[in-house]
Amino acid sequence: MSQKTLIGASALAGAVAMAISGASFLASTTGATAATEKCYGVAMAGKNDCAAGPGTTCAGTSKVDYQGNAWKTVDAGTCTTMSVEGGRMGSLEPLDRDLPA
Repeated sequence: MSQKTLIGASALAGAVAMAISGASFLASTTGATAATEKCYGVAMAGKNDCAAGPGTTCAGTSKVDYQGNAWKTVDAGTCTTMSVEGGRMGSLEPLDRDLPA
């Protein structure tokens, strides 16, 4: 095998290895993204990810801290164990508490 062919084969093998590792990284990143849930009642005013109830548009539109109908994306399985001031907990469903006047 010539020197030129050997270098070309090495470059090809390196490119294939990088492609495979990149695919693995993408798969793990996608899996991490999928492992989240919407948690209602834990966002600070103006820091919600979306769904801040009637009269609001989306992200950053909650009016009060811990607004019950505004959610924040959190790691899956952590929402219902999150506590906020006053002994209140996060919820997987919209809440009727701490709504703006």
